[in-house]
Order: sequence, then structure tokens, then C-alpha cells
Amino acid sequence: MEDSIKLTTIRKRNNYLPYILLADETEDIIKEYINEGEMFSIEYNGRIVGVCLFIFPSLLSVELKNFAIDSDYQGKGLGKLVVKKAFKLYKDKGLHDMVVGTANSSIANLAFYQKAGFRIDDIYKDFFARYPEPIYEDGIQALDMIRFRKKLT
Repeated sequence: MEDSIKLTTIRKRNNYLPYILLADETEDIIKEYINEGEMFSIEYNGRIVGVCLFIFPSLLSVELKNFAIDSDYQGKGLGKLVVKKAFKLYKDKGLHDMVVGTANSSIANLAFYQKAGFRIDDIYKDFFARYPEPIYEDGIQALDMIRFRKKLT
């Protein structure tokens, strides 16, 4: 299955907005970061099933800023394979760690990142309060960002 996943650099990022919106529901917020860093389409058996966007908050660190897989392909282990490929990609580029943030309300994401080897690193209180519309998941309002870190070395 690992060989059936491919990450391909995206040049025209706005064409992938429907995928990006799967992970971040606010287009105005997306516009603040869509042109930063490196963005890849996630291809599975030759079909585009998602995107991932990485930015570089420091010289030795990479942040997984946006990561979305079409709901038809979730729960099949593709996300785990994408993260594993990203770990290798950025370790090979000499980066030391990867960070990612998700909402306190994103129960599935909180579990996913920990299973992938990330550890809780920080909590940004009221991070999602700046969003124009409240976000609810599983009956929980997204208020705080839970920040995770994984050493790549």
C-alpha cells in the first residue's frame, strides 16, 4: 500500500481549495497561508485524494499546516502513510522536528497525531476565537489549538 501513495508538488494551489477546506473551514484564514511553504497533492493509485501543506517556522523545523484526505479515503491508513513519507522527506532534508496543531474539538485528529508519534508540546488558548464563525465538532466548540511535536532525528 505504501507504494500506492505519492506526494506531488502543487503549483496552482487555489485549484485545490476544496481539499484545503476539508481541514480548515474558513477561506479567509486559508488565504493567509495558502501560498506559504510546500504543498503536495496526495495521490493514491493515481487518483488525487487530498493535500498537505508544510511551512517552515524555523530553520530546523517543519509544520504540517494543512492536511486533508477526502472522506471516501479516510480510515484506510493513507494518512499514516502520508505522515510517514513526510517524516522521511524532511528528515532527509536535515530538519530536526515536525509540528502540527489541531483544535481541542478534533477528537479523531488528537488520536491520529499521537498514534503517528507526535507528543503534545503546547496549547494555544483561544486560538480559534479569531475565526469569524464558531466551529463545532462532536458537539465541542473549537477554542484552543493543541500543538504536537515529533523529533525527526
